[in-house]
Formats: sequence, structure tokens, C-alpha cells
Amino acid sequence: MKKSLSILALSVLPALALAAGNHTGGHDSPAHGMPGHDMSTMSNASSPAGQPGDPAKVSRTIELTMDDTMRFTPGEIQVNAGETIRFFIKNAGKVPHEMVIGSMADMKAHAAEMRKAPGMKHAEPNMITLDPGKMGGLVWQFDQTGTVDFACLLPGHMEAGMVGKVKVS
Repeated sequence: MKKSLSILALSVLPALALAAGNHTGGHDSPAHGMPGHDMSTMSNASSPAGQPGDPAKVSRTIELTMDDTMRFTPGEIQVNAGETIRFFIKNAGKVPHEMVIGSMADMKAHAAEMRKAPGMKHAEPNMITLDPGKMGGLVWQFDQTGTVDFACLLPGHMEAGMVGKVKVS
């Protein structure tokens, strides 16, 4: 019995390490000089995803939970064009998670880079990374109608379904 538990633990640890990710590097690390990578497209003021919001102009606060089922709760959010939203985000899991707002194309490209260099650190206005049990906030203005995506880009998380949508009307 003890031997089978040890084998099970050794087989699970690499998957947990991959799912947990580690943002100890930086956006100035070599991976961020890769062709096609430009985080500024994810937080650019002219982006259909919106722009960083002014905390003094917050329209309302939306609570969001991230957990180890690789889900956001709620997974779909309704806002009005022009609204500035303060997201109050809690990581209820036992591994780090993050919320990144942007286009799905940009997030998929960045997630691919993170799989190659999981030591990246984020310091962009459209994203927040939280350790287990931690809470944080993100202020974002949704200035165009349409659908804006958000996801956890830690290696394996988005692929496991950790994505959500903001419907802007």
C-alpha cells in the first residue's frame, strides 16, 4: 500500500508542478522578446477588449472566484459599454491562478509562450496573478460593445477550461 501511494504521488507531482506555474521571471525575460509577443496589444487603449480603468470612476464591483477546478465563478459577466468595473478576485484554490483580460487570440499566443517559459512575471494592467488563498483587484473600462474574454494563462489552466467572457452591451 505504501509503495503504491509513493508511485501515485510521484506520478501526480509533475502534473501539479505544471498546473501551478511559476511567475518568477519577468516580461523583460528572453521569452518576451519572441516574435509575435507584445503584451501591449492586450492592454492597449485602442483595443476592443477595453482599457485600464480609473479607480475613481468605478461604476460597480464584481466579485470573481478562481479555483482548482480550473473555473472562474461567475464564468460570464454582463456589463454596459463605457462601464468601469472593479473586479474583486479571490483565489480559492491551492495553486496560483490569474485573470487576464484580452482577446482570445492574444491570450492563446501568450499562453503558448508561457508553456515555453513558465517563469514569466506579469505586471500589466489587464492581468492579476494570485497565490492560493489571496485576494486582489483589477480595474478595467469596457468601452466597446461585444464580447471580451478573460482566462488564466498559467500553463495548462486555459487549456483545462479556465476561461470566461464579459458581454458588453
